[in-house]
Amino acid sequence: MKFSSITEAIFRRAKLTGDRLYIADSRNLELSGYKFLASILVMKSILEERNLGEIAIMLPTSSIGAVVNIAISSMGKRIINLNYTSSIESLKYAIELADIDSIVTSRLFISKLKQRNFNIEPIFEGLHVIYLEDIKKDISPLKKLKSYLTVRFIPIPFLLKLYVEDVTSKDTAIVMFSSGSEGTPKGIELTHENILGNIEQISPLLDIREDDVMLGTLPIFHSFGLTVTTLFPLINGILVVCHSDPTDGYTIAKLSFKYKATIMFGTPTFFRLYAKNRKIHPLMFESLRLVVAGAERLSKETIELFRMRFLKDILQGYGTTETSPVATCNLPDRIDLDSFHIQRRNKPNSVGRPIIGTEFIVVEPESMRELDIGEEGMLLISGIQVMKGYLKDKKRSDEVIRNIGGKRYYMTGDKGYIDSDGFIYIVDRYSRFAKIGGEMVSLGAVEEQISKLIDGSVAQIAVTAISDSKKGEKIVALLEGDIKVETLKSAVKEAKIHPLYIPSEYFAVHEIPKLGTGKSDFRGIKRLAEELSSNLLQKVKI
Repeated sequence: MKFSSITEAIFRRAKLTGDRLYIADSRNLELSGYKFLASILVMKSILEERNLGEIAIMLPTSSIGAVVNIAISSMGKRIINLNYTSSIESLKYAIELADIDSIVTSRLFISKLKQRNFNIEPIFEGLHVIYLEDIKKDISPLKKLKSYLTVRFIPIPFLLKLYVEDVTSKDTAIVMFSSGSEGTPKGIELTHENILGNIEQISPLLDIREDDVMLGTLPIFHSFGLTVTTLFPLINGILVVCHSDPTDGYTIAKLSFKYKATIMFGTPTFFRLYAKNRKIHPLMFESLRLVVAGAERLSKETIELFRMRFLKDILQGYGTTETSPVATCNLPDRIDLDSFHIQRRNKPNSVGRPIIGTEFIVVEPESMRELDIGEEGMLLISGIQVMKGYLKDKKRSDEVIRNIGGKRYYMTGDKGYIDSDGFIYIVDRYSRFAKIGGEMVSLGAVEEQISKLIDGSVAQIAVTAISDSKKGEKIVALLEGDIKVETLKSAVKEAKIHPLYIPSEYFAVHEIPKLGTGKSDFRGIKRLAEELSSNLLQKVKI
């Protein structure tokens, strides 16, 4: 069945799920399909009473976080989850850009953010702030009962007509703000068609089973966390179990064991943390049949470490917020029962093949000339999941959305190539190249080579390029963990790495800057490297 909106799809699925468990979280809030729908009706009525304009959400990944998202969508409004790990400046920029005048949050959540040194209260100035704790006081037992009886006994066509505002599939469903890892955050407009289309593309790849349980542990302010680990299971009727902190591997492992989770999506950074966490017993992840990584490069070391600890293989996928987000994925190999031919669906170092209904081409960025198989260039993506555009920024939208042969393509900014079997390989971001002595050097390749030298330790490496009066740019390495700088420098020297790939400076840091999604914060890394290098230069002058 084709749906006109995300809300319609979820209403229909939750109604079918009925009294069976539909969503749960680490705070022991378990909701059946009926209770989830009833909670939406209650939340919707309370928000509508306040006559609000554009509403933003600042909540953790949780059962109530999902309720608030769908309640706002059912009002015909756009879903806008704010990234609470962003800077105050970025958050204020997002609020202004999206014309937000109200925000739904929780006092308990704000308090917990403060404990982690995220004080986001300055953004509340001038906004109508609705706290869940206050909403709870307005919900009477009679209101709860009335909503429950409504969703249980009123047929779905009438439920939709009474409680879901009419929208079209082309309307904006979600405004997702980019991480800002490389510049000012962009407001990415994703339509109902984008999201529903991407979910329909993913569904057959996962071989969904009736007893599947998905771990929903990625933040809902991120497209991976909202589309893949929240909306996808809700629309497909898969039990989703939520936890607010993706770095809290032990709690996630306990939830996995308690609910017998079968599918886990995450980032390589988080999977590495789980594999290093000695409190996690391998049996806690025993029920997992599918572990998929995205959002950043998956190293061979992380794959091997995870396999050694939990006897599970990590499959790598790829996508961008602008593609709703999934565009490619590796899958487990299969054996054809008739011919016993092995269907190869996974290649090491690749991010997999394009998912159903998705097309990739590789072009030379300046001329837009399409390149041949195996040639490296800019990756372009076409498919139903390609965004509507950037919010209030036609110029920027036109720069990245190109019409080629009657198809809309998104220019990813990633350098890569396609092999003869159709597998996609990512070399690096075009923005992550340094010009050293006239040569273009991939910072990702430098990280990869040095990472091999610290394999077996708990150390992590991040490299960046900063201005240099002699070479134009120089590579700086930041080292976090249990290896000393001098030890690493000696290892690099002995490994006979190409001279252009050898960092000019190394610094030991307490923590490499990361975004809330677990991805490297490239801007933060560059700022820290510039500061450390400047301090070193001043000491030398003294």
